[in-house]
Amino acid sequence: MGKLAIITGAGQGIGEGIAYRLAEDGFAIAVVDIHPETAKKVVENLVKKGASAKAYVLDVSDRLAVFELVDQAVADLGALALYVNNAGVAFIDAIVDSDPSDVERLFDVNIKGTYWGIQAAAKQFKKQGNGGRIVNAASLASVEGSALQSAYSASKFAIRGLTQSAAKELSADKITVNAYNPGIVRTAMRDAIDQKTAQIKGLTVAQQQENCLNEIYLGREGRPSDVAEVVAWFASSAAAYITGQSILVDGGMRFH
Repeated sequence: MGKLAIITGAGQGIGEGIAYRLAEDGFAIAVVDIHPETAKKVVENLVKKGASAKAYVLDVSDRLAVFELVDQAVADLGALALYVNNAGVAFIDAIVDSDPSDVERLFDVNIKGTYWGIQAAAKQFKKQGNGGRIVNAASLASVEGSALQSAYSASKFAIRGLTQSAAKELSADKITVNAYNPGIVRTAMRDAIDQKTAQIKGLTVAQQQENCLNEIYLGREGRPSDVAEVVAWFASSAAAYITGQSILVDGGMRFH
């Protein structure tokens, strides 16, 4: 039984990268994902590396299930030290063409899922009485709204606000709350974004990706490991005096 990190959306992409990085720092990892196959695969990889890990299937928009997940993971893997609200969805479309069901699902997962995660983690941290860390997934689109991503941008602006409010409310219990704002990170989600954006703009996918790359001052797309390093820092003793902050991890696309 080691220090426990619960990571939602950890079956692929950025969440998977976070799981591997935190395992290096000795965390027991609760790999949480809506897709059981991917969560199981990540756990297999972690166990091969000598980590303590277990897979859990969860739809983060289900509040009761989120609370039950925290209780079960603590029972299985030990006291909670870190909760990472990484799970999220996105879709590309013009505001006037966006399907209401897509908008509602995105808000349910991105905003409510993060809200329930903060609630459940904070409840557990208060019960344990030793403080803790909560880290949320915002986005470059939470700093400057993105065309064709109105619902996604709105949800990520909301997460930055949640991060600040929760940081203020939970500070008395020695719980820090911070967020990471990825830019362009090559994942399956990013592939889908590029494909739909290119279609709407009448570009090839290669042209769309080249246009994005030209906006990155450091000259390359991000990797899940780039984001994972920021999360590991938030979880470390080095960030004990940091709360309510959101850090851009975008290679220099935006400055603020």
